[in-house]
Amino acid sequence: MRWSITLYVVQRIFFVSLQLNKNSKMKHIRNFCIIAHIDHGKSTLADRLLEYTQTIKVTEGQMLDDMDLEKERGITIKSHAIQMEYTYKGEKYVLNLIDTPGHVDFSYEVSRSIAACEGALLVVDASQGVQAQTISNLYMALEHDLEIIPVMNKCDMDSAMPEEVEDEIVELLGCKRDEIIRASGKTGMGVEDILNAVIERVPHPKGDEEAPLQALIFDSVFNSFRGIIAYFKIENGVIRKGDKVKFFNTGKEYDADEIGVLKMDMIPRNELRTGDVGYIISGIKTSKEVKVGDTITHINRPCDKAIAGFEEVKPMVFAGVYPIEAEDYENLRASLEKLQLNDASLTFTPESSVALGFGFRCGFLGLLHMEIIQERLDREFDMNVITTVPNVSYMVYDKHGESKEVHNPSGMPEITAIDHIEEPYIRASVITTTNYIGPIMTLCLGKRGELVKQEYISGNRVEIFYDIPLGEIVIDFYDKLKSISKGYASFDYHMNGFRPSKLIKLDILLNGEPVDALSTLTHVDNAEAFGRRMCEKLKELIPRQQFDIAIQAAIGAKIIARETIKQVRKDVTAKCYGGDVSRKRKLLEKQKKGKKRMKQIGNVEVPQKAFLAVLKLD
Repeated sequence: MRWSITLYVVQRIFFVSLQLNKNSKMKHIRNFCIIAHIDHGKSTLADRLLEYTQTIKVTEGQMLDDMDLEKERGITIKSHAIQMEYTYKGEKYVLNLIDTPGHVDFSYEVSRSIAACEGALLVVDASQGVQAQTISNLYMALEHDLEIIPVMNKCDMDSAMPEEVEDEIVELLGCKRDEIIRASGKTGMGVEDILNAVIERVPHPKGDEEAPLQALIFDSVFNSFRGIIAYFKIENGVIRKGDKVKFFNTGKEYDADEIGVLKMDMIPRNELRTGDVGYIISGIKTSKEVKVGDTITHINRPCDKAIAGFEEVKPMVFAGVYPIEAEDYENLRASLEKLQLNDASLTFTPESSVALGFGFRCGFLGLLHMEIIQERLDREFDMNVITTVPNVSYMVYDKHGESKEVHNPSGMPEITAIDHIEEPYIRASVITTTNYIGPIMTLCLGKRGELVKQEYISGNRVEIFYDIPLGEIVIDFYDKLKSISKGYASFDYHMNGFRPSKLIKLDILLNGEPVDALSTLTHVDNAEAFGRRMCEKLKELIPRQQFDIAIQAAIGAKIIARETIKQVRKDVTAKCYGGDVSRKRKLLEKQKKGKKRMKQIGNVEVPQKAFLAVLKLD
């Protein structure tokens, strides 16, 4: 009897010590991300953190920006997760860092990163202060109850205004001045304070290791040798190498062939526990089987419900993407699927065009996002594509009161059947200095904007709110805003419903044939000027042929603008010297007939830069 009691006590002590050991392990994990406006020094600061924790040797700037495009443009396009180890007060801590993009077009990447963290470093440039995307990303982090650590970066610069920027941060967060860490990603100043603050202020992951496995997929990549690799964060339970797992929403079952943690490379591990961030390789070949936001659980002991992931992405800009060679259609589909794995904010559906054949209607978060996708298709998958004029989705109401969502001008019903059209509006927020208020207001009014309100943030900085049609900002608004404000204005926006509008379809005709890739929906007041500018631009870009090319802009059957590209002529009368004028006329008539026949069978080749000409219209 006494022996059995002793055995029971020993078992309880062992079990309690095991539980304490597990809990203490979880208490030594910190998951955090870096959020900021574009060009406030997130990636450079991440380099210093990696260097200070001796995770990697930093050999060049922005080590986490591993894509060629990121290095060339100096911007972060993809979120990057990496694990660091740091000793604080004699105890070893595991820090999982996610470096996020700052541009508004990649805000979906930020929302995914935030879902996998408990804390965030809010980085603000000491020379530029709080900008629009700083506020936008902050609100996103607060919605997920993240602990915010304010960091004032670039304090070593001559143009830094630490006192004024501190005032802005205090006003924005309502924190105390001594909670703001002064740092420099260039010199490494304040890096130790940041790491200490992460350990002291960011809460450790909360979860139950004894509960059924629940792991949130926050990203995935395609590897041509190993299939699809999913990145996840464990909310509850434990996953071991060789476990039978299933993806909750798709219901697909797999073997966990390899699991591990993310450093600069993938480091295999035998098991990962609650709070850990890692990857899983299960030999998945089909991209449809992995959805970002899905939950991984065990087959034998599944969880009751999926983790509430993040909201579905809402594309802001739509454009048709077509292969230059018709036989590349299936290759383009496979390339877009693989790209979608790595960039969940890309959406696409098949569509066809009279002029361009079969292709895809792709949804992007903005013009930069569209440009990056096109560039990645070319570099990573060797796909040459034609991208049509970007547009947004409209709600078209017919005379029976039924509505239809139209993404493409060619999908518009007959004009006689339309009762009215509604276009999407956005609530735009522009933060600028008082010097540029006049030109910015002129720009917004020229884009059919309506002033909502303006608020003074601090000193001479003001935030202006406008309601603007989304169709007016997708092409050149951001570029013009940066030009007139000399780069000092920052811009952010969110959807603000649909409103009725006088919109018409503008067609571009080449020798009487409509080019549906150049068709666009535009406001009735802008149509004539826009059509004239399009014709002038195309005249510059389309190469001359051996016959006249008529470029026309038309609304329905009414031609509103025309330009003619004159034919390339050979002087057929050069060999006629002297003699009767009828000899010359005979040669010219013969040439005229040849030109006419050539025009009937000749094709007008429209170069890719002509399709993108609409983006560069002044």
